[in-house]
Amino acid sequence: MAAQDQEHFRDSIGTINDAGKRAWVYPKKPVGKLYEYRKLVSYALLLFLFGAPFVHINGNQFLMFNVLERRFNIFGFPFWPQDFHLFVMMMIIGVVFVVLFTVAFGRIFCGWICPQTIFMEMVFRRIEYWIDGDRGKQIRLNNMPWNAEKIRKRLLKWSVFFVISFLIANVFLAYLIGSERLLQYITDGPANHVSTLISLLIFTGVFYFVFAWFREQVCIIVCPYGRLQGVLLDTKSILVAYDYKRGEKEAGRAKFKKTEDREATGKGDCIDCFQCVNVCPTGIDIRNGTQLECVNCTACIDACNQMMEAVNLPKDLIRYASEENIEKKTKFQFTPRLKGYTAVLIILIGVLSGMLFLRNDVEANVLRLPGQLYEHKAEDIISNVYTFKLINKTTRKIENVHFELISHSGSIKVVSQETLEVPAQGLAEGTLFIEVKSADLEGEKEQLKIGVYSGERLIETTRTIFLGPRSYN
Repeated sequence: MAAQDQEHFRDSIGTINDAGKRAWVYPKKPVGKLYEYRKLVSYALLLFLFGAPFVHINGNQFLMFNVLERRFNIFGFPFWPQDFHLFVMMMIIGVVFVVLFTVAFGRIFCGWICPQTIFMEMVFRRIEYWIDGDRGKQIRLNNMPWNAEKIRKRLLKWSVFFVISFLIANVFLAYLIGSERLLQYITDGPANHVSTLISLLIFTGVFYFVFAWFREQVCIIVCPYGRLQGVLLDTKSILVAYDYKRGEKEAGRAKFKKTEDREATGKGDCIDCFQCVNVCPTGIDIRNGTQLECVNCTACIDACNQMMEAVNLPKDLIRYASEENIEKKTKFQFTPRLKGYTAVLIILIGVLSGMLFLRNDVEANVLRLPGQLYEHKAEDIISNVYTFKLINKTTRKIENVHFELISHSGSIKVVSQETLEVPAQGLAEGTLFIEVKSADLEGEKEQLKIGVYSGERLIETTRTIFLGPRSYN
């Protein structure tokens, strides 16, 4: 492969010029079948992203990640700090899932699902095409002196970018603090929530900076996923690839001439039109092979197919393919490596399912009051004092709550109240005494099993340590 014999392009990223300065990317507007599919996927994901915080299931926000209060809702299920192990398991499953698909299909996540790519290419870039025009017009506008047209277009674009960044920041805040609280803050007015407004403006500034200036550098420099793909990919991974066998042939690539017989001259099917380069949002030449800057957006596939169709050559010179598919014409194989990742993913999903099945809606903690010893009461009864905490993870209040001993005969008395009420998504706490007859105890430290009941229904069990005298018999 002639283009891959020269590896100097790997000495620098595609958005840095020879002088070491940033080379601003002006990608041509993509057109083609895959781009239309990407638009459908992107707008469906955007609808989900903007709608999820405002959808509630059984009173719970569909998705919420309230880090400050350590409350999380995932698909309508509430998770508390006590459920952090479940949240961690979900994150691990997400990572393994992305790794599996990277090994199989390269950076397909980046090109089709990543919020950075979707916002950049399907929102901000399309607005730029609408205001500034396509690639050639954008370059001319950038080189133009600051006249009335340039000032008007720049102010319009920057204003629209700021408004969209502000909307994104609001949705982001809805995921953090909850949509109901956000709407309440809006109703109250910004003057009553100055700290929240400042946070909102900071988020807006970050989003504006990323999408108006930093752009593709997020994928190339900041995001570690591009570096990870070098470890995860192998020659069997399917990714956006240039068929150098067909594109170069014996005589290499060359400009198209209507009068020549390319097959007879030994020239490759690549006509060196640079459309794949011009349309690339990260400014690379896909013909140089796999590169960390490539996000598998498929824009180069559409551009190349259009040119191949125009010059009456077979399409798919650039396509989804593996190195082995291009080199040896092999088909996709479910390799032992993929089988291993799949097995790990299935096991983790099974473990998470079991953990979710065993998870209770109420969490109870009964702990001995520090520094307090047992009390020997009349009729040979031993008493210990405890503090308790009941956490209700549901959106409905739990009434008529009381405690009963399951493992031993005895009684539990809650201080100042006989039954409890645990508010929805809240907690109840207090002090209680546990009394057990000394004849039922076998040692100075005994483990008790306590049942938490709502009326006659057992809703949770917990264990605690009971202290007594050294010997009872």
